[in-house]
Amino acid sequence: MKDLELNKIAAAIFFTGVTALAISLTVEGLYGSGHGAHGEEERGYKIDVVEEAGAGGGSAEEAKPIEIAQFFAAASAEKGANLSKACASCHSLDKGGAHKVGPALWGLVNAKVARHADYSYSTAMAGHGGEWTFQALSEFLEKPKKYIAGTKMAYAGMKKPEDRASLLAYLATLNDSPVPLPQAAPQAEAAPVEEAPAESAPTTPPAVDAAAPTEEPVPAPAQ
Repeated sequence: MKDLELNKIAAAIFFTGVTALAISLTVEGLYGSGHGAHGEEERGYKIDVVEEAGAGGGSAEEAKPIEIAQFFAAASAEKGANLSKACASCHSLDKGGAHKVGPALWGLVNAKVARHADYSYSTAMAGHGGEWTFQALSEFLEKPKKYIAGTKMAYAGMKKPEDRASLLAYLATLNDSPVPLPQAAPQAEAAPVEEAPAESAPTTPPAVDAAAPTEEPVPAPAQ
């Protein structure tokens, strides 16, 4: 009996050892199938991790510039005159005024960019070209260094489109002939949706009564 029990114990130990060895070899096959760079072991399988672009990276399209014309209906030239006081420290707003740190602003709206021959513009401004339309001025005032990279203007920008519209409404008056404010383009009206005609119930032709057979008169019996 003791020998039988010992044999059972030995068989159990042997089976356990074989099982452990098989598991060890399996794990070794999965995780120890090679050596990576720098002496680190490489797993037998590879998990691809998709890296998301950070908030500052990526190729997201920049927002389109705001159409300033839509804000002129509520713009106030009087409010713009108050806002222009910040400009007066670097620019002359008077007709015939001399240049300061920045060029004189009389007659600016719709004038050519870098129009003053007696003012030393930055290379970026001088080579920009075009005209100072209301839209161009709005985009420049919002972020000068973004609109014209390399400009000498140190102004950080005017974020609110409502303020820019009021300032431009005032600048439009600084002209021998005040420049009329543009109107926002009318929004296209959606075409009316034509409703499908209601299906009329099929008309059932009136039933035609079969004509009753006419009875021939029965001759009276002979008297």
